[in-house]
Amino acid sequence: MRLSRRLKHQRVDESLSPTEMSVLGTLARCGTATPSELARKEHVQPPSMTRIVAMLEAKGLVRLEAHPEDRRQKVVTQTEQAESMLDAARTKRNAWLAELVAELDEDDWAILRTAAPVLEKLAHL
Repeated sequence: MRLSRRLKHQRVDESLSPTEMSVLGTLARCGTATPSELARKEHVQPPSMTRIVAMLEAKGLVRLEAHPEDRRQKVVTQTEQAESMLDAARTKRNAWLAELVAELDEDDWAILRTAAPVLEKLAHL
């Protein structure tokens, strides 16, 4: 948890909250989604996600478009600006993490290689 918090602080744009960055990351991984789907994936209430999406739209980071099958709904799509921001944030986090792991010895790496599949499994439960 501590490492996760430290990674979240390696942000490029301080004007976005960690929650807003998380929503953009979810869109990058999963593609377009309705606000309700995003709320479920982010474990927040739908009204909260509606506010988050509105803030991201005002910042030019997402677009709301008509749902292709249900015109009463909207789908959220990230913009190229959001993609660029996420790429820059990922680059910054990777550089920071590379500095940390440079201090690990071969025994540490062996342990990490063994633990990685288990951590990946836990991340997707």
